[in-house]
Amino acid sequence: MLGEYRISGRRASDIAASVERGVGSGDLVPGHVLPPMRELASLLGVNPNTVAAAYRTLRERGVIETAGRRGSRVRQRPASTSRGSLRIDAPPGVRDLGAGNPDPALLPDLGEALAAAARANASRPALYGDAPVIPELAAFARAEMDADGVLAGPVAVASGSLDAIERVLSAHLKPGDVVAVEDPGWGALLDLVPALGLRAAPVAVDDEGPLPGDVERALRAGAEALVVTGRAQNPTGAAVGAERAGELRSVLAQYPGVLLIEDDHGHAIVDLPLHPLAGATDRWAFVRSVAKAYGPDLRVAVLTGDAVTVDRVTGRQSLGPGWVSTLLQRTVVHLWTSGAVDTAAVARAYGERRDALVLALEERGVRAHGRSGMNVWVPVGDETGAVARLLHAGWAVAPGARFRNVAPQGVRLTVSSLTGADITPLADAVAAAAEPARPISYG
Repeated sequence: MLGEYRISGRRASDIAASVERGVGSGDLVPGHVLPPMRELASLLGVNPNTVAAAYRTLRERGVIETAGRRGSRVRQRPASTSRGSLRIDAPPGVRDLGAGNPDPALLPDLGEALAAAARANASRPALYGDAPVIPELAAFARAEMDADGVLAGPVAVASGSLDAIERVLSAHLKPGDVVAVEDPGWGALLDLVPALGLRAAPVAVDDEGPLPGDVERALRAGAEALVVTGRAQNPTGAAVGAERAGELRSVLAQYPGVLLIEDDHGHAIVDLPLHPLAGATDRWAFVRSVAKAYGPDLRVAVLTGDAVTVDRVTGRQSLGPGWVSTLLQRTVVHLWTSGAVDTAAVARAYGERRDALVLALEERGVRAHGRSGMNVWVPVGDETGAVARLLHAGWAVAPGARFRNVAPQGVRLTVSSLTGADITPLADAVAAAAEPARPISYG
């Protein structure tokens, strides 16, 4: 039934991981039937409930499917769903506040930076065997992180924040391990975790970031990693303040073996100070992308961390893409060193739009969150109904399901395209949409 492949493990997570390794290696091909739960439990010397839990985990991840008496078998095509598909396309005449894009008017002109990168490449083309990070980028990025209090560490470059986070998680964790994630949190990360065969442990968030009590419970229950957004948290706009950072560091200090990943989502678009957590654990990484401030098409994120983590990331990277284009790296260096983005002005522009909307909603009795960045999170009782009512009123927003595991329902509004004239009609529409739908009585 399983050929030469032997499923192993004593815990449910280990058994699930063993099956996933077999699927990944090709030893367990699509359609292969797995042993009945009692039979496998007998072979492994474990309780049948343990195998049942492992099979349940594999079903939830889309690795296997169960067909009644025909048993469980490897799926023909492992499921991979993207929360990005849970979006509302804005039809003509509807304003799109759901895509999460920055204001193009606040992005720098890339012409001179690209030309400078091309000139540098003409005089010294990048070749095989060169260092994967150009010295100018490493030096500038490290100096900026030093100024923000980020623990010293080597610098690597990845193709955006999600690429960096994936590489760090893969460098340390194995299928079945648990990652504590913010809830609500970044939808792409919530997709990535199960795609890597990992399990998510939701951690509640308020305006100051992850709740220390929830973090402690997740780590005590066995989470091997924690991902924290320091500023401009997506979707709530939360920012970790000094007091909250101290509380989180105290919790993390009790679990030195946990992998800590910090995503500085608000780099160069917020003026709130950074309160890094790095150093509270032995294994850590800090990620800083250029996408929000300089343009989403610049697929560059700098990464620092402890020496082992960065070495594993760069070592694995060398076996794949090798490096992030030095043309892009040189472009980013020119943008940084030329002051192409006025962070204070960008932060002020987003802050004025965000604060105006939050205040207008408060005046209408609607609670909203948006401490930093370009997003406002509005809790609602029925997000499907709220999204539909807003669409009918001319506003397309992001459904909260894109960002939630177990958190209460809500909708996300990106303020980057708003003008002062938009605030009142938008707040009126959100207030009306957030109200529970009136029941219809049929005679």
